[in-house]
Amino acid sequence: MFFIDTHCHLDAAEFGGTQFQLISDALTQQVTTIVVPSVAAHNFAAVRALAQQHATCAAAYGIHPLYVAQATHDDLHTLRAFLREGEAVAVGEIGLDFYVANVDAAQQQFFFAEQLKLAREFDLPVLLHVRKAVDAVLQNLRQHKVRGGIAHAFNGSRSQADALIKLGFKLGFGGAMTHNRALRIRELAATLPLDSIVLETDAPDMPPAFLVRGEANKPEYLPRIAQTLAALRGISLEQVAEATTHNALSVLALLRR
Repeated sequence: MFFIDTHCHLDAAEFGGTQFQLISDALTQQVTTIVVPSVAAHNFAAVRALAQQHATCAAAYGIHPLYVAQATHDDLHTLRAFLREGEAVAVGEIGLDFYVANVDAAQQQFFFAEQLKLAREFDLPVLLHVRKAVDAVLQNLRQHKVRGGIAHAFNGSRSQADALIKLGFKLGFGGAMTHNRALRIRELAATLPLDSIVLETDAPDMPPAFLVRGEANKPEYLPRIAQTLAALRGISLEQVAEATTHNALSVLALLRR
């Protein structure tokens, strides 16, 4: 039994220089693979270094929608250069976020579309960030068809979930699912087809309910998060591990390397 953390910001400043210990602790909990997405051009190199130094880590490169305000066209050229190196398992974290006030929606749309084009160019799946923008994301995905990917921290409706699944996407569930008040997320986790679900921590963010307030999330907590999914679906932890690992490998095919 082993697990894949499909979304973990292991390079985050909150972790300081403790990445080796974090990876070691994750391995003791059978978390054997950690996908580390970028958020902007300035951290592409840090993510690449983690993937090169630790066999447990896999890199994804992309410009997060909340970072596009500082992004330039040159950053897209930088992204293409990193993708050309061939080690990325996905383009991400990319998408749309209309939750935050006063965002430049047009600029987000431009960078999202351009990065979807790059995903098509390099035949890579994408790691989606979607907040209050699922329909807009779906519109872009239908216009710029990619080889699927993962809708990270999905919190949309069942019909939106079904639309993403139809386009070849898996849906990421993590710490939010462990909170009793997250009724919609827990309902989706319990009722979506099991073959559409992957696990994630989004560490150091999206802390699960069992952590003390203010404590950073870590990849080693993934199996405890998975226990919630098992309980919601009435299946064993082993079944959750087997299914979600298979799902992650099917959508992020380069992880098999």
